[in-house]
Amino acid sequence: MAVPDVVVNDAHCHFFSTPFFAALGRQLKDAEQGAPQETALGTLGWDAPGTADALADRWVAEFDRVGVARGALIASVPGDAGSVATAVARHPRRLVGFFMVDPTQPDAAAGAAASLDAGGLRAMCLFPAMHRFAIQDDRVRHIFDVAAARPGTAVFVHCGVLTVGVRGKLGLPSPFDIRHGNPLDLQAIAAGYPTVPVIIPHFGAGLFREALMVADLCPNVHLDTSSSNGWIKYHNGLTLAAVFRQALSVVGSDRLLFGSDSSFFPRGWVHHVFEAQSSALDEIGAGDVRGKVFGGNFDRLFPPSSESKGPAEAG
Repeated sequence: MAVPDVVVNDAHCHFFSTPFFAALGRQLKDAEQGAPQETALGTLGWDAPGTADALADRWVAEFDRVGVARGALIASVPGDAGSVATAVARHPRRLVGFFMVDPTQPDAAAGAAASLDAGGLRAMCLFPAMHRFAIQDDRVRHIFDVAAARPGTAVFVHCGVLTVGVRGKLGLPSPFDIRHGNPLDLQAIAAGYPTVPVIIPHFGAGLFREALMVADLCPNVHLDTSSSNGWIKYHNGLTLAAVFRQALSVVGSDRLLFGSDSSFFPRGWVHHVFEAQSSALDEIGAGDVRGKVFGGNFDRLFPPSSESKGPAEAG
């Protein structure tokens, strides 16, 4: 496996912590009393994450191994912001904290504000299809109010097709409603909060045209390129190279953020996603934008911490 020949910052990695696996395990009928995460992990055959500090160390070691400079880690269940905050506090120069918010829950905005004010977290992640809310809902505006009051805070909004592989592997249902995931519904609120960076992952996950329209109309909207982009199968004849060509034509090179959608160990960082996207850019002759897409845009949106190295980074 070759080390990337460009500075790579990954805008989309999931922090599958012990509380994450415990939340899944509690939904299993045969969950072990007092240790539901062990039931989930035993079924999956994945490595136990251990403490948040230990998992943070493993991610940084993995980034060192594959040549990734910095990465965004997403707390992938509501209420787990503290795990990612702990990871970022341990490696502030390498990790950027994202966390999931369910705005349908009581005091969601107040809780999100408290998590941001505690330090180390830079983006709130909304999953309208998962939590079954409309993007135009006033409760979503409350989340954007929280971001607007804290300059530099982004809002990540998952649109389009939503599948959660780990739920499928565990045999858990995914009662999502993708009618709530249309990027067009995001246009008005993104336009209403022009200082808040908005990230739509996976190029809109099947609603590519709609994501492009919103990004064209709203200069604060960014697209992340993450995952294998399997949604392409819904578009006859579309290729990853053509996706990049169209996105660069409409959105430009300054608002595309490379992401891998890496998540669990022992798999670690999914290098083949980087290779496929790198090849796609080469195919369309867009090698000159590699520095922005793979690293520069992320650094501009989430500037590296100026804090001194912590104990785990000393040396």
